[in-house]
Amino acid sequence: MIKQTPSTPSGFEAFNLKRNPTSPRTLFGLIMSGIAGLFTLLAVIPLFIILIYLLTKGISSLSPAVFTQLPPPPMLDGGGFGNAIVGTIIMVGIGALISVPIGVMAAIYLSEFNEGKMAESIRFATNVLSGVPSIIVGVFAYSAIVLATKSYSAWAGGFALAILMLPIIVRTTDESLKLVPQEVRQASVGIGANQYQTVLQVVLPAALPAIITGVTLSIARAAGETAPLLFTALFTQYWPNWNNLLVEPTASLAVLVYNFAIVPFQNQQELAWGAAFILVLLVLATSILSRLATAKRTY
Repeated sequence: MIKQTPSTPSGFEAFNLKRNPTSPRTLFGLIMSGIAGLFTLLAVIPLFIILIYLLTKGISSLSPAVFTQLPPPPMLDGGGFGNAIVGTIIMVGIGALISVPIGVMAAIYLSEFNEGKMAESIRFATNVLSGVPSIIVGVFAYSAIVLATKSYSAWAGGFALAILMLPIIVRTTDESLKLVPQEVRQASVGIGANQYQTVLQVVLPAALPAIITGVTLSIARAAGETAPLLFTALFTQYWPNWNNLLVEPTASLAVLVYNFAIVPFQNQQELAWGAAFILVLLVLATSILSRLATAKRTY
């Protein structure tokens, strides 16, 4: 059987789908693609420069001792910033314990139970809160916690970080819940589930990867904040005191970098570079974890 190829209808010219490399449209597209690629490269260059600079400056000062020892006095070699690592984990953990439940539940209410003007007002408020400078949040936490307890503490630092983390969690959770198709909700209701069961057992698990992404991004931002901790947790050369219920100044990596980077002593400057490198690694690790969490999308 002979296969016939379609012929060009009479009155029409043969149409060629091949791109002409010399046509003005093709050249314009190639030029614009090159410009877009160049600006993309320019956008990521600062990140690589910072990473390489911190790697060359900070890795030489790293040793097992920096993770287990306290900061040394000026002009004395050795020591570390183990207390700052522990303090950072404690305060970020306190911030996450406060902000994650509130942020996720607020986003569920906005997305699933309220679509009126009140929801839009709360969304606008969270957008405004996300734009408030962190130093203002630190001053507020100082007035609300430090002056009330008459002491700097890890709790005050965690409270300030929770305020900074809250709008990120609300916005990312709200947007991730919106991405779940309405057909899924309708199917759940169609088989007899009520709205509460639909949200808790169907919508929330489907949006969980994106919610985890928002939480990790908020943790990454909180771990690098310095200004609010200067007003709330201050700094100390010692380990966090659990016997005093953490109601005393607490060290953190960001404040250690700020303090040691401006002193004229070389040993403390080298520790500042090492702490900055560890801080960037923590932020990078949280970003990688968020990518892994969102690698398997349900919708």
